Amino acid sequence: MIRLDIFSDPVCPWCYIGKANLDRALEAHPDHPFRIEWHPFQLNPDMPREGVDKRAYLAARFGEAQLTQVHLRLKEMSRAAGAEIDPDTPRRIPNTLDAHRLIHWAGLEGRQNAIVAGLFRAYWKEGRDIGNAGVLADIAGAAGMDRTVTARLLASEADADDIRARDEDARHKGVTSVPTFLIAQQYVVTGAQPPEVWGNVIKELVETAKT
Repeated sequence: MIRLDIFSDPVCPWCYIGKANLDRALEAHPDHPFRIEWHPFQLNPDMPREGVDKRAYLAARFGEAQLTQVHLRLKEMSRAAGAEIDPDTPRRIPNTLDAHRLIHWAGLEGRQNAIVAGLFRAYWKEGRDIGNAGVLADIAGAAGMDRTVTARLLASEADADDIRARDEDARHKGVTSVPTFLIAQQYVVTGAQPPEVWGNVIKELVETAKT
């Protein structure tokens, strides 16, 4: 198996699209060699715990005209990825520290992919507040984790400093945007690459392993 490290944030639409494209490639190549691990990267590490109004925040940052164009492109790309979204479905941008803590705990139980998928679905398809501890505990329970234990952990500061440190470490090592994919701890792929790109990567890795 080859390690595929993914640096991502659940509130990043390109991460959602990137995961959808990668999933399609993995389904088309069941012989793929990847063992996937998800890592924290907060797009908005200074976001208040209660979050902010999403449309107002992004309009102030990019301007209404540019934001409209970005949303149109997101709709087109998500549709092409088979994971169509309406960028205005989420009404708020939450602080994602707790979501990343949940992803970390899921990794200890071998449930990371299910939790990441659940977080993306909850935020981008259902418009749920993934900064809310109750919502996160529900996502954990739906993925087979113990909801009560998860809620107890979320009510504490367990692993919060570790997540912040890992986020900072990723930035120090050159991760400046997400999604960022690190293949075999050597090769970096950035952005929401189409399934064809991943298909070619997988074929090359499989062929290399045979020689």
